[in-house]
Amino acid sequence: MPLQADLDAIDWKILRELQADGKMTNVELSRRVGISAPPCLRRVKRLEEGGIIRGYRALLNSPALGYDVVAFCLIGLHYQSETELKTFAQRTLQWPIVRRAWMVSGDSDFMLHCVATDLTTFQTFVIEQLTSAPNVDTVRTALTIRQVKDEGLVAIE
Repeated sequence: MPLQADLDAIDWKILRELQADGKMTNVELSRRVGISAPPCLRRVKRLEEGGIIRGYRALLNSPALGYDVVAFCLIGLHYQSETELKTFAQRTLQWPIVRRAWMVSGDSDFMLHCVATDLTTFQTFVIEQLTSAPNVDTVRTALTIRQVKDEGLVAIE
């Protein structure tokens, strides 16, 4: 991405602050990074237009909303042709229980981050939808016990 080379210390400060609190006003952001509001807003717009900032969203408290089960599923496919990989990737978009999905290297082909209201709902998804999906060979699941860290996705020094 060409914009990456153009990031200076202020841009990195902006990214760090917005990753920690994307809801703050431009005035507050400009105060925190040490520049006036108009150039701060221009920098944020440039980072958005350049694709460095992909968007903004609220981080919800899943357990408070009744979503108590977080699990990861490692999926192995029978066949790994480009078409089959794309087909499975598209299928993950149809499963609301799958919140994030990655194509991975190694013994598995995909890793799915799943969030469900309860264990029965998760088990039903694994048995009725995931293991029965076309071309799925293996499904290994890992239920989480407790989240011990929750930081922004990019470690900005």
